[in-house]
Amino acid sequence: MSTAITPLTSGKNSSYSSTGMENFSNGGPLVSPTSVASDSGRPSFPSSNSVGTFSNSSLPGTERTVFARPLRGVRAIRLSVMRDETTSPERQRESCNLAAALQNIDFGEGENLREAVDLAVSASKTAPWQRPELGAWLARPDEWDVIVWWRFDRAVRGQGDMHELAKWASEHRKVIVFAEGIGGGAQVYDFRNPMDPITTMMLNQFAFAAEMESWATKERVTGAHAAMRTMNYRHANGAPAYGYKIVPMPAELGGVGKTLVQDESAVRVLLRIMRDLLDGVAVYKICAALTAEGVLTPRDHWSHLNGKPTGGKVGAGRKGSKVVKVFRWTRQLIRRILTTPALLGWKMHRGNPVRNAQGEPVMATTEPILTREEFDVIGALFEDKKLGEQKEAPADASRLLHIALCGACEGPMYKQGRATSRTQQDTYRCSSSANHTPCAAPTTIRADWLEEWAEARFLDLAGRIPVLKTLITPGYDPQREIDEVAAEYDAHQELKGQQRSRTALKSWEQRLAALDSRLAELEATPARPEKRERFATGQTLADVWTTADDETRRGLLLEAGFRVFVGKARPGGWRRLDESRLRLSVVGDLDPAIESWAGLRDELGTGPDGAPAAGSKMRIHTPVDLAA
Repeated sequence: MSTAITPLTSGKNSSYSSTGMENFSNGGPLVSPTSVASDSGRPSFPSSNSVGTFSNSSLPGTERTVFARPLRGVRAIRLSVMRDETTSPERQRESCNLAAALQNIDFGEGENLREAVDLAVSASKTAPWQRPELGAWLARPDEWDVIVWWRFDRAVRGQGDMHELAKWASEHRKVIVFAEGIGGGAQVYDFRNPMDPITTMMLNQFAFAAEMESWATKERVTGAHAAMRTMNYRHANGAPAYGYKIVPMPAELGGVGKTLVQDESAVRVLLRIMRDLLDGVAVYKICAALTAEGVLTPRDHWSHLNGKPTGGKVGAGRKGSKVVKVFRWTRQLIRRILTTPALLGWKMHRGNPVRNAQGEPVMATTEPILTREEFDVIGALFEDKKLGEQKEAPADASRLLHIALCGACEGPMYKQGRATSRTQQDTYRCSSSANHTPCAAPTTIRADWLEEWAEARFLDLAGRIPVLKTLITPGYDPQREIDEVAAEYDAHQELKGQQRSRTALKSWEQRLAALDSRLAELEATPARPEKRERFATGQTLADVWTTADDETRRGLLLEAGFRVFVGKARPGGWRRLDESRLRLSVVGDLDPAIESWAGLRDELGTGPDGAPAAGSKMRIHTPVDLAA
């Protein structure tokens, strides 16, 4: 005897009333098709001409449902990888639309369209509530009744997320629909009856299967990537190092897969930064210039190449809280992109070079940006203590910041703005009181007097010194790479004894032997010293001073090692500058050149001739032209 399966009903606990769907308090049926048991005892389903069914079969209890009145649906689209054509948003949208039309689900249209499109979002890493657009709809459950995904893996990839989603749907009395479920037919999970445990159980079973599939896929992909990492020139996946772009593998290299070539626009930026560093430009100035000119950072550059919006979250914590339209260039970013061995064309994995069986780096490209010699020259710049200590000056930094020092405590003197009285001038004051440090005789001096005196002394002593540039022909010292490989060797040695299988032990021994082989090869490679040639630019320091701004002039004084110590003022010292209070010290790289020029000037008698005219503050001496 055949027994009919009772259709689902909502009961009187339904929370839906007049918000676009019928109040089913009368217990009316929500599902029109019924199933009749066959002679074998298994249920057989109505044919395709029956209301609410499809020709392709669905699992019992999840067959396609035709709702009595339109339900307000949300169409959920998700894509892990933008270039994945097999799961394109258009295909997902088409399938969801077909399921909605056949099941009386309305997504709205125009400004009232209910759709969540999350592209480049991984279901394995991002729960439904954490996805930008879907999370917003889940936060407003009163605005919709049913959510439709194309397939199960578009919703979740883990059993934990599915359990939480089912729990949430049960609490909010929602319906979940997969347009293409197991077996190809649609699957409907109705959580409007919170007392029915079958729906939750079935979803959890499918979630477990999806999680196992995701794990197996991840293992296959991981294994494939590991194999491709050891292949010269073969790019597996992900964003390349800044300076490179992904292109199809050329025929002469096999024509299979992808490889890397130089990205012309990014390489121009890299070379510009390197030139500025070699010319002595401060890192913070380079960052400020790049940001001001709108040069995209590596992260924004990659987003732009892939048609994605630039910027993102910044601030404390892993995800940050502040959203910016573009990222800024920073000193840490400059250091990172100029010290990665990827510039040598090497493949990198988790911060370390990928090496072959002989310990040699595996090449990612046939077009490395730098040679080893050039890479070492740039790397040495970041090891320079002076470069590491560079700090951005405050926007209101005075011209003599860290140049004017108190003669008593030798602490810095800070420039103080003029008081409200128009008769008072800006001053430099000993910072002892502000810094809560002792000073036997804190002093103050008018700012314009001190700045004019320091400028005159600098130009008098160093103005005629020619500006030189240094041409560096890189050498090669294998010690730098020896240190890098030795660090890898030591880290690998720490894993000794942790291998429980013969296969793992063999792999560990092979890498150890490869690193040892590379060390032996490097130790046998002779070093070649770099060559430095200095040549005149045709300019003097006075020429540079004339066209420089205050910050650049301050940099010249600091680089020359100028320090002005200011002593205690004498009675009446407020009327004019008392030069006896000032003591100049020159301790920088220019000191020998200044002494040499001063001696030559004395020999030629080109010193100041005569005392200043009455009432004048000072005279800037112009030496004779020695080349005349």
